[in-house]
Amino acid sequence: MQVLPQSDSPRLSRRRVLAGLVSAGVAMSLRGGAVEAASATGDRIVDVHAHYYPPVLKALGTPGPMNAWSLQKHLEEMEAAGVARSLLSLTTPGIVVPGDEGRKLMRESNEWAAKTCGEQRGKLGFFTCVQLEDIEGSLKEIEHGFDVLKAQGVGLFTSYGNRWLGDPYFDPVFAELDRRKAIVYVHPTSAACCGGLIPGVFDTLIEYGTDTTRAIASYIYRGAARRFPNVKMIWSHSGGTMPFLIERFDGADRAPAARAEAPEGFRAAASKFFYDIAQASNPVATTALRSVVPVDHIVFGTDYPFRTPLEHVKALQAGGIFKRAELRGVYRSNVEQFLPALVSGWQ
Repeated sequence: MQVLPQSDSPRLSRRRVLAGLVSAGVAMSLRGGAVEAASATGDRIVDVHAHYYPPVLKALGTPGPMNAWSLQKHLEEMEAAGVARSLLSLTTPGIVVPGDEGRKLMRESNEWAAKTCGEQRGKLGFFTCVQLEDIEGSLKEIEHGFDVLKAQGVGLFTSYGNRWLGDPYFDPVFAELDRRKAIVYVHPTSAACCGGLIPGVFDTLIEYGTDTTRAIASYIYRGAARRFPNVKMIWSHSGGTMPFLIERFDGADRAPAARAEAPEGFRAAASKFFYDIAQASNPVATTALRSVVPVDHIVFGTDYPFRTPLEHVKALQAGGIFKRAELRGVYRSNVEQFLPALVSGWQ
């Protein structure tokens, strides 16, 4: 409780006390309302976009915000918002150490994730991480991740060097993912072309959303979506800037080259993907996204620990863009219906 200055009059003190009580009540109401919204779904929210930091990477001593991540705090934040399962992935830049040392770090990170998730009795799942530029290493890690570690999917980034995900260089990996009917979660990064373009403006503000759009366009217009129809793609942050540029993509569809690689058109191809609402749960972003893709292809994400699950539950509730049944789909049932591997083993 706030201690009032002794010089305040009794009347003013009472006003301040009442104001403090009202303020506290509003805060409790917001928190309670968010949890109430989660409870309406059976407290079974699925967060497809949450990050972890394994000890093998922390031991490298690289400075960064993920060094503060802890499993216990993550579980507490999940409980506060009614999140029953989080799908863990490495965030940008992933593991960039090349060669055998990079493969070793990758394997140890994935094995730690699998062990940690197994100990949490269904509260956690994970996307096995790969370094996509290393085709042979990626194929080995995908095999180990699915067949030994029982990963729920594979985590990729929007670009690697000067290649985006539709580049034919990556076809051997996507062919294997297609064979397995795998779920692929895609996190944005800073493309080699475009990092640090504006002094004082972090890449996370502009480049992450832009690189997501580049990757989606690459995946569709370079024919990967057509070649690998069984891969289930999840794109982050409400599709980046893609929904806002949809009119331009509609126009690009008239070009013969675009029709050859995406005969059904960009919008039809994009509507088959899935999109999380992490850090893009506001009404502007969600309205744009749902105008381009089916609501049942929108899923819940948080980008934890950079944002909390509770913030996203509150934002979706306050935004009023989704009806109650649609919100239940975003929270959980869209995953259960279309991406059941993400909730396999969920108790």
